[in-house]
Amino acid sequence: MTSVNVKLLYHYVITNFFNLCFFPLAAIVAGKASRLTTNDLHHFYYSYLQHNLITISLLFAFTVFGLALYIVTRPKPVYLVDHSCYLPPSHLRSSISKVMDIFYQVRLADPLRNAASDDSSWLDFLRKIQERSGLGDETHGPEGLLQVPPRKTFAAAREETEQVIIGALEKLFENTKVNPKEIGILVVNSSMFNPTPSLSAMVVNTFKLRSNIRSFNLGGMGCSAGVIAIDLAKDLLHVHKNTYALVVSTENITYNIYAGDNRSMMVSNCLFRVGGAAILLSNKPRDRRRSKYQLLHTVRTHTGADDKSFRCVQQEDDESGKTGVCLSKDITGVAGRTVQKNITTLGPLVLPFSEKFLFFVTFIAKKLFKDKIKHYYVPDFKLAIDHFCIHAGGRAVIDVLQKNLGLLPIDVEASRSTLHRFGNTSSSSIWYELAYIEAKGRMKRGNKVWQIALGSGFKCNSAVWVALRNVKASTNSPWEHCIDRYPDAIDSDSGKSETRVQNGRS
Repeated sequence: MTSVNVKLLYHYVITNFFNLCFFPLAAIVAGKASRLTTNDLHHFYYSYLQHNLITISLLFAFTVFGLALYIVTRPKPVYLVDHSCYLPPSHLRSSISKVMDIFYQVRLADPLRNAASDDSSWLDFLRKIQERSGLGDETHGPEGLLQVPPRKTFAAAREETEQVIIGALEKLFENTKVNPKEIGILVVNSSMFNPTPSLSAMVVNTFKLRSNIRSFNLGGMGCSAGVIAIDLAKDLLHVHKNTYALVVSTENITYNIYAGDNRSMMVSNCLFRVGGAAILLSNKPRDRRRSKYQLLHTVRTHTGADDKSFRCVQQEDDESGKTGVCLSKDITGVAGRTVQKNITTLGPLVLPFSEKFLFFVTFIAKKLFKDKIKHYYVPDFKLAIDHFCIHAGGRAVIDVLQKNLGLLPIDVEASRSTLHRFGNTSSSSIWYELAYIEAKGRMKRGNKVWQIALGSGFKCNSAVWVALRNVKASTNSPWEHCIDRYPDAIDSDSGKSETRVQNGRS
């Protein structure tokens, strides 16, 4: 407790050092100024100013010009007007036992299935992964796979994605009262399902967007593509003035479920569920008053130049020719290094001077005394960030980031609750987490929220927002009917999972 108090005192003194010095100096100057007489002012003018009017005028002109140039050329603010997360219908709700049945039905319907393979061992492995994944019994599966026999077809996959995207966009347009024809920029990201015409073209067609819209479709970029889409929209909003940008993030389950025996490819089946989000951004000054957030920073880190990083999450065929996403054993180390690089870039942008100074001191000390100092100082991001939206990629992902960033359980509550209630919805998970914080009533004016997502390639991307007001949950929030049950529902299901695991061992 003492060390915590000392650090808080240090942080306060360093952060407010300028103010602590400024006010005494200002008081001294004010005291001296109060004793000046009219004769003193006349003497100052005739002795110093009268013969330097040209110089003073030029300095004033340059100052005004520089100020005007800064105002004209600085990037315009990017506002988040509102966001909407898709809530699938209740008949798609899939408990762990139902998900296991889906896996088995898909396996039976697979024409390449090896009749001699051990189904019981296959199911036991999936059940263990499923019960330790952190997912609950109220996640949602795709309609095509819930049918008997399952429809793992291109048409079923298209239906799933269209249902998610259209559902999220309809709620967003309803909440914001924005006419779709006002949208000037459209960015859609879906990593594993990219039909022709593209998903962005589908949005244009469904909502009759204008013909000169600047549309983009991002594919194959993994779970971190949501932040990439925000970053792209931000850059476009800096170029194209007075317009709206629409960002849509989703992933497809139907077309990418794996039915083979390769265990490194089976893990993703246990984590991914149906979900998607739509986000409305604006650079219109008049939208500031009604917007929820302003975008402060986006930081993108890509370590794909390294072979291990590039191959740690890879879509490929297994030994029997079945396509799946393979997760290598290097993924934990790769993720740790990539996150560290991202944090190193983001830290100087958001951390207070007190934390930057400590990091700099330990950095120099480690260079001078390599044997005695093993690790760099890990900055306390809670001094700069009020809320954390860590990609709900799985329980292990959240655990590692919580430990490395020194976060408290409440800091990762939104991530664990999202994983439990909705599963890994890929690039849209960080928006379900933001909706959770809003539904809990925790987002206050001036609060900063950090969205951090990991994805294949390997990538780590961050976005930092500041709340422009006390943010309440949007109408038709995905947490509307269940927010009061969290986070207690996680602890309840954790106890059940542990019991099931112990019974399985006995």
